[in-house]
Amino acid sequence: MTHAARDVASETGSIRRVYLVAGELSGDILGASLMRALKARHPEVAFRGLGGPRMIAEGLESLYPLETLSVMGLVEVIKHLPELIRVRRTLRRDALDWEPDIMVGIDAPDFNLGLERQLRESGVTTAHYVSPSVWAWRQGRVKGIARSVDAMLTFLPFEAAFYVKHRVPVAFVGHPLADELPLVNDRRATREALGIAADARVLALLPGSRRNEIRFMGETFLEAAERLVKARPGLAVVIPAATPERRQELEALLAARPALAACVSLLDGQAREAMVASDLVLLASGTAALEAMLCHRPMLVGYRMAPMTHRIARLMVKTEWISLPNLIARESLVPELIQDDASSEAIATRLGKLLDDEAARTALEARFAAMHEGLQRDASRRAAEAIEALVAGQPLPDSVSPRLAEEVAEATADETSDDVRQEASGGR
Repeated sequence: MTHAARDVASETGSIRRVYLVAGELSGDILGASLMRALKARHPEVAFRGLGGPRMIAEGLESLYPLETLSVMGLVEVIKHLPELIRVRRTLRRDALDWEPDIMVGIDAPDFNLGLERQLRESGVTTAHYVSPSVWAWRQGRVKGIARSVDAMLTFLPFEAAFYVKHRVPVAFVGHPLADELPLVNDRRATREALGIAADARVLALLPGSRRNEIRFMGETFLEAAERLVKARPGLAVVIPAATPERRQELEALLAARPALAACVSLLDGQAREAMVASDLVLLASGTAALEAMLCHRPMLVGYRMAPMTHRIARLMVKTEWISLPNLIARESLVPELIQDDASSEAIATRLGKLLDDEAARTALEARFAAMHEGLQRDASRRAAEAIEALVAGQPLPDSVSPRLAEEVAEATADETSDDVRQEASGGR
């Protein structure tokens, strides 16, 4: 926000214009929830920038399609760099012409932090919603983050602690998905709605929302599912397609596997319903792993990327885990099979053990429910409170203080018995 606009906002106590830039489906969901919270407090607020169908439905005027920024991996970004630079330049000019009270970048850190820095240097107040994984790799980025944002809005307790350590203004808001998803879900009713037998054993398969995730993991995931179906007749497989494009790609892959296709229910969206209906989830890492945790479902994370991207990442990653459930719990609750380890045979073997171990699945469901409860903080409202303070040029409120993050970290890191931990991680 420009200095003149800040003075107006301080006098009126209102937020007039918010510039939002989201980079993928998960950011679109988070952005829409934030927009609803801001509209509830400031009914006349206007939104502009880049987002998807959910944000557009809430009133965002989007200059580009959501998939414009959905590029995965270091090598892949390089290929699209000229276009991304052009898009960032256009958004910068548009934001400065529109004169927003604040610009909020939602995820997509490699794109948004650069845009945020340019706008902040031009006098616009900026915030970043969803911390990048700076605590895991490329920690030197925190210096650039400090120059790019007036505050970082974090979802998870360990993230807030990192920014406090590095003296970056931070608001801990909790995770909107934890607020949105119920603490008790009805597997039987969800199966009925999806046409799945109540007594069936069900695998939900989520290969990802990006084109490259289907490219790297789609065939492997389907082959692993085919192995499971052959070994366990009657196993139902539910695959939610994130977009119409992903559905076409999955249909093409399934056409080559008619025996598996006969056991598959291919859905348009409905990822949460698929997870709630399941006994077990196979997914690529990312927000989907957190969502599966918040649906209280045992899972296995399998992930591959371009070989060069993986080699670079191995040199830079500074954390033991990649999946959010493990990072939140600070232990190996979820099996993670990465790159060469993510073979169809290895995935099928680990999934089969979990499918056959009802006690381990029940213990994990209970643990995930407890973690879910600890993360419920009314996140979108708290994010809106932080944005109000930034727009008014005031200190961040106590409701989003890092002290709350410490309390949540203690609550979500309760001791788990050695037996449950070993069963959940497959002895890792």
